[in-house]
Amino acid sequence: MPRHTPSSSSSPSRASAARPVLMTVTGDSIVAADLGPRGRDRPPGPYRRLLSVPGARAFTAGNLVARLPQGMFSVSAVVMIAGTRGSYALAGAVVATGLAATAVVAPLTARLVDRHGQARVAVPATVIAVLGSLALLLCVRQGAPDWTLFAAYAATATTPNTGGMARARWNHLLRGDPAALHTANSFEQAADELCYMLGPVVAAFLCGTFFPEAGTLVAATLLMSGMLLFTAQRSTEPPALPRSSAKAPLRAPGVPPLLVVCLATGAVFGSLEVVTIAFADERGHRAAAGAVLALQAAGSCAAGLLFGTLRPAVPARVLLPWCVAAMTALMTLPLFAAAGTGSLPLLAGTLLLAGMATAPTMVTTMTLVQQRTPEGRLNEGMTLAVTGLLGGIACGSAAGGWTVEHVSPAAGYGVPVTAAAVALLLALVTRTAAGAGSRRHRPPH
Repeated sequence: MPRHTPSSSSSPSRASAARPVLMTVTGDSIVAADLGPRGRDRPPGPYRRLLSVPGARAFTAGNLVARLPQGMFSVSAVVMIAGTRGSYALAGAVVATGLAATAVVAPLTARLVDRHGQARVAVPATVIAVLGSLALLLCVRQGAPDWTLFAAYAATATTPNTGGMARARWNHLLRGDPAALHTANSFEQAADELCYMLGPVVAAFLCGTFFPEAGTLVAATLLMSGMLLFTAQRSTEPPALPRSSAKAPLRAPGVPPLLVVCLATGAVFGSLEVVTIAFADERGHRAAAGAVLALQAAGSCAAGLLFGTLRPAVPARVLLPWCVAAMTALMTLPLFAAAGTGSLPLLAGTLLLAGMATAPTMVTTMTLVQQRTPEGRLNEGMTLAVTGLLGGIACGSAAGGWTVEHVSPAAGYGVPVTAAAVALLLALVTRTAAGAGSRRHRPPH
């Protein structure tokens, strides 16, 4: 009768001790079967190691809940205002006013976060933003004058940069470990893409299924509850520097050129969204535009997660032009698909591919912002980068809309290609300037 006994190898080698062996005894013969390495002996992946940092899972969960509304508020506001007031022009103007207010207020909020701490500033700032959203909801529902909509939505500009605060925590926890910080930046960029991919879908579903104000109401609830959970994790919060003598990020060497790169990169995103909606609408499939754009975000999300598992062999300032060059090259694919075939399914496939270069570009850009922002001003520096992106999105949307209206939707895909090419030129200039600066400050041998 065969007997099965688990046993360890008698060999003194470390490898054998780490691999269990199944010993089968039949008569006078013994057969050993290697069961393979134990699961617990396998080295954990980079994201598992990242989330095993004490306190990381708790603040990440809260941050993701607070970040999802970023992709919900604008869509919810447009649906809510246009549905009750019958004017997309009014809805667009209200949202544009909110973006303009954010560009002014967000860096100031981030500066207060650096000086006084995330919990002390982010919670009251979020309360003001949530009250602004609820005021907008009530003004729309009660038929208040149009100017009240602008005032209410402008109040939401105090919403803290949740992604920037999460990156600041990673920078604090992983100081001295650039490989882990690279994984963290990739994870955060993938989270951004996921939230901007799911947010509009969730908002449209809530507004269409229940009532027009449902999207705004749920987004405000998620923002407040997520922010409370995030800021409650005090053990991972970076220390505040109330009297920092560091330079403002706008005056730090190498930061202003990066903000201009962010501006051009944002123009890629803004123009791509407007042109894709117009292209789908021209073919009678406007409802499919959201799914097509979601593919672009999905490609970026997947590429961001993959990029986080890699270890770049060159510094970020050298890598950035290569990432932007890849984005420029891949952005030509939607242009060729739209102008050559006019097929919406083919366009969707090319947008999936084009999106795969955007996350590595943003991860590398944010890494450079972290490296070049003075100590104690990190939230402000990253918020300025986000503000540059928002400004670029607004400019790209305007340029894409003008091209669609005066030329054609297919020709509109030339706008993101042009914007990406400008970003490439700026990234090359940034690299050259940074290299020259490092040579000037190199100590003598």
